[in-house]
Amino acid sequence: MADSTGFLKHERALPPRRPVDVRILDWKDVYLTRQTGEDGVFPVGAIRQQAARCMDCGIPFCHHGCPLGNLIPEWNDLARRDDWTEAIERLHATNNFPEFTGKLCPAPCEGSCVLNLQESPVTIKQIEWEIIDQAFQRDLVKPVPPQEHTGKKVAVIGSGPAGLAAAQQLTRAGHDVTVYERADRVGGLLRYGIPEFKMEKAVLDRRLDQMRAEGTRFVTGVEVGGSGAGDLSVEQLRAEYDAVVLAGGATLGRDLTAPGRELTGIHLAMEYLPFGNRQALGELDAPPINAHGKHVVIIGGGDTGADCLGTAHRQGAASVTQLEIMPAPPDRRDQASNPWPTYPMIMRVSSAHEEGGERLYSINTERFLGDEDGNLRALLVHDVERVDGRFQKVEGTERELPADLVFLAMGFTGAQREGLVDTLGVEVDGRGNIARDGEFMSTVPGVFVAGDMGRGQSLIVWAIAEGRAAAGAVDTWLTGASMLPRPVTPTAVALR
Repeated sequence: MADSTGFLKHERALPPRRPVDVRILDWKDVYLTRQTGEDGVFPVGAIRQQAARCMDCGIPFCHHGCPLGNLIPEWNDLARRDDWTEAIERLHATNNFPEFTGKLCPAPCEGSCVLNLQESPVTIKQIEWEIIDQAFQRDLVKPVPPQEHTGKKVAVIGSGPAGLAAAQQLTRAGHDVTVYERADRVGGLLRYGIPEFKMEKAVLDRRLDQMRAEGTRFVTGVEVGGSGAGDLSVEQLRAEYDAVVLAGGATLGRDLTAPGRELTGIHLAMEYLPFGNRQALGELDAPPINAHGKHVVIIGGGDTGADCLGTAHRQGAASVTQLEIMPAPPDRRDQASNPWPTYPMIMRVSSAHEEGGERLYSINTERFLGDEDGNLRALLVHDVERVDGRFQKVEGTERELPADLVFLAMGFTGAQREGLVDTLGVEVDGRGNIARDGEFMSTVPGVFVAGDMGRGQSLIVWAIAEGRAAAGAVDTWLTGASMLPRPVTPTAVALR
């Protein structure tokens, strides 16, 4: 039983971030960490105190906010009691990669925490990170190889969180699993999309070591369905494997077809971020797209835009401005339109926003302006307002915004069709996602779909949940029955 009065005795508290003027000089984690000897600022005792705030609710709404169905009150109390062995057992029971969600998930569980009625939820995400960090420190994370082998072979295309979750579950179920990644290293967006300052890649690598020890095979630098030398054709794929899991993500970035889009200096966010990650990892000294000394404008106010913002700071941008067509969100939840326990749509300040830059809301880009050499020099923008549900220009608000670089971070429009998807012949729905049935199977028998490729752009916690659920469906299809969990269905949606 949890400390029934812990929430009355302790205020919500989180570890401090490293000072801005220090952290923008490197690419390391923005938080003070145990690895650098800085945990004395927020010791384990402070985490246990935060865990004591969990009320062990009769109806734990945090379960409903989390698509993985994490057993949050249970492992909160185990953390409170300093029982890290049992805590990681309960955490791993529902989540293959709590170190990923503990760093990267926006924590819908905290949004639906009962204490969030008072806007002071339990620090679930931080406690989750502490449990998995303690587990690695104490050598509690061991390979879990299968007890029996089925002789069935499964190919997983894509090594992001959905693909990795599906691969680990299927390997442990006894299938021979090969994960294909077209980049030169494993991890998908976890490797080259998520900046190092949000999650250091050593966190990813230690989990991949576990998966390799369990028997999962990784093949990099191969485009499945591609036509290059060394690529794997669809014919080879279907001939060699009994089942295929498509987990390549929603990789098509939403473009902005305003006049002047062809000018030099305008890039999709995911053209830029991988170069920043390679620079952070020491793989590039001079990235082809570099914000150093330039006036940067980021179009899009979400997490991808914030990732561009933090990367531009570290590269030494002269200025950074982030534009959002929507109005600024409120500081507090609107209980009429956004009631608890739905995710609170409020103003958030990420670590990148703390580091500088300007955020402009209710603003639209009318055109890109260039110089005589075809290089971007400015944006022509104007204010907008919502009228009958549509954005309309506010007359007389046109102005130029100087810019040498623009990053388009307006979301994603679905899976890449050219190559694998077209050649396989799977159906694609009107939203650009691969169509699938209630068993995560596409319109091609034996080809399953997990993560953003089928759901559309979503959260890392949904990707892991889908990978786990799709693995259960694949296991059933291959063997006739499965004990693997299925935390979500293909049509499940977030609490709303």
